[in-house]
This record gives sequence, C-alpha cells and structure tokens, in this order.
Amino acid sequence: MGVGILSGGPVIRVGADATLHEVADLLVEAGIGALVVGGVDRATGIVSERDVVAALAARRDPETTRAGDIARSTLVWCDAEATIAEVAERMMERYVRHVLLEEDGRLVGIVSARDLLGAYAGADMADMEEMAELAEDR
Repeated sequence: MGVGILSGGPVIRVGADATLHEVADLLVEAGIGALVVGGVDRATGIVSERDVVAALAARRDPETTRAGDIARSTLVWCDAEATIAEVAERMMERYVRHVLLEEDGRLVGIVSARDLLGAYAGADMADMEEMAELAEDR
C-alpha cells in the first residue's frame, strides 16, 4: 500500500494570477496546508500556509500579490505507490513539508509532513519498529 492513501481529496489548484487573498481563502475553505499553482496538465509551483504568512509579514498587498509571485517553483515529487518511509526520507533530504504525488505521470495528490506524522502516530509499535529498520537499511 503506497503513500497515496494518505492524500486527501482532489488537488486544489490555482492559476499563477490568483491573488494572495484568493489563495488564503482557498486554503481555509478546503482545510488544507498547501495548493498547487498551475493547470491540470502542469504544476508550476506550490503555495503553503507558511508562504502566505511570510508574504503578509512582509507587508505584501493581498489584493495585488499573485500566487505566482510567492509560489515555490522547486517541486518535490514521489510516486503515489512509494512507502511512507520513502516519502519521509525525501522530505528530510530536500527540507520540504509537502511532496507532490504522481501516478502514470499525472499529479494525483499532495502529502504533507502532517500527513506522515499522523500515519506514524497511528502505527502500532511493531509497525514503528519495522519502519525504523527500513530507514536504517537505506
């Protein structure tokens, strides 16, 4: 069973021209921590709650600042069938909190560090020991 099971509903996307205000509204309405910038065929960036807060702290105007202005364009991808440990390792290597999931070359989900924490917290002790052994073998 791959990490794709941790991904919530459909990926929320916005165009690069969406305002900071629109991005914040979408994050709150959907109850998510990040959304993808770009169309259905191509993700060009990702905007997280932290990016929104950083933009506001820098006194950027929420009505004129665009998603494309604050999006991080270095995207980290993983196959939807990757293990939880593999995705956690990728996050640690790349210092990111969100990984985009792909299946057959299509974006099918986003997994956050919070999702992984929930999976680890829900695992029983035997599962935790097995995950630790897998991580050590890498």
